[in-house]
Amino acid sequence: GYWPLGREIDPRPLMLALAGRGHALALPVTGRRGTPLAFRRFRFGDALEHGPLGTRHPRAEAGALAPDWLLVPLVAFDDAGMRIGHGAGYYDATLAALRARGPVVAVGCGYAAQRAASLPRAAHDQPLDAIATERGVFGA
Repeated sequence: GYWPLGREIDPRPLMLALAGRGHALALPVTGRRGTPLAFRRFRFGDALEHGPLGTRHPRAEAGALAPDWLLVPLVAFDDAGMRIGHGAGYYDATLAALRARGPVVAVGCGYAAQRAASLPRAAHDQPLDAIATERGVFGA
């Protein structure tokens, strides 16, 4: 999952439901710009530290997790599963690294109004597998 920034859609209700069904949760830890995110185990009620760019993440003692499903924040998305984020490249680098190791599912989380007809695509951009909005799930 992720801890929402600004006006991002809040995935915490979904994360709470997943935790209630026994799924392990993790939040990203932001490193140097353009590098893959690290993930630490997260349980509701855990203390969070402030990270760069306004992020929040679990403390180091929470332990690392390697996710096979990701909830990915976005600024815009299109029907091809492409997204625009905040422009630092963290999720593209993360998805590339995780997918090089094995299967991973990336679900973009946003509002239906953030849907665009098409978005520019660079060679390093990683597509999403689906996009979840308040109006339903769009398959990519």
